[in-house]
Amino acid sequence: MKTALVASLAALSVAFAVWWYRAGRGKWTRPGLLHVAIGAVTNFFDTLGIGSFATTTSIYKLGGWVADENIPGTLNVGDAIPTFAEAFIFIAIVDVDITTLTTMIGASVLGAWLGAGVVAHWPRRRIQFGMGLLLVVAAGIITFRQLTTVQGGEALGLTGAALAIGVAGNFVLGALMTLGIGLFAPCMILVSLLGMNPRGAFPIMMGSCAFLMPAASVRFVRSGRYDLRAALGLTVGGTPAVLVAAYLVKSLPLAALQWLVVAVVVYTAAAMLRSAARERKGA
Repeated sequence: MKTALVASLAALSVAFAVWWYRAGRGKWTRPGLLHVAIGAVTNFFDTLGIGSFATTTSIYKLGGWVADENIPGTLNVGDAIPTFAEAFIFIAIVDVDITTLTTMIGASVLGAWLGAGVVAHWPRRRIQFGMGLLLVVAAGIITFRQLTTVQGGEALGLTGAALAIGVAGNFVLGALMTLGIGLFAPCMILVSLLGMNPRGAFPIMMGSCAFLMPAASVRFVRSGRYDLRAALGLTVGGTPAVLVAAYLVKSLPLAALQWLVVAVVVYTAAAMLRSAARERKGA
């Protein structure tokens, strides 16, 4: 089953690349060095477990490089191929129960497909408000991880009620991915609280993102709610950065960096909520 899962992931990655190329035919443009650098930095730390969505959202918002309403789509489309690379690596090197892995991945894909269908048609103000609130949640999750050691257990899979809770939780996290809120940190906390070894979260969270992001991307691309140039920069810069982080760096002392991420994400959340308030007042 693991071989079948990897084969499915390989087929999906090729199919997504071909589909995206055809969908963007006549619109392709060379990404600037800035967008490539953003993709490289955010996906490098994504591979080490920090996550990339909250940090990339902050960079785009503070720099004004991507319109607020296009940020969720840009993240899902642009980070899809780098996430394929992460999933291949961690599904191959980390043992985890295949039933737990496949059911939680399937739940996240369903959540993302349904969520993207809603978010892709939301007005700008609603997206700003939703992203602002969920960025506050993301900052809280990172702070929780910093202040609390969630030990988890030694199990490499879930059964019974714990598996049902894990599947339901990953469904919700998949839906939230479509608003630009990363799945990594909350998924790691979820499986640890359910008694799994936190290391087992890596193939689950990276596999979930790899399978759900193309499903969400289809909705965003078809609706035109993403920035093609920025998304291409995430892909071009992010894919080699994943390989460097996984095979050459492997780990870094990230505690201080995570506190910086919390500060930036909180500031960005406030900026998003202020923008939503201005949009409402203007309306």
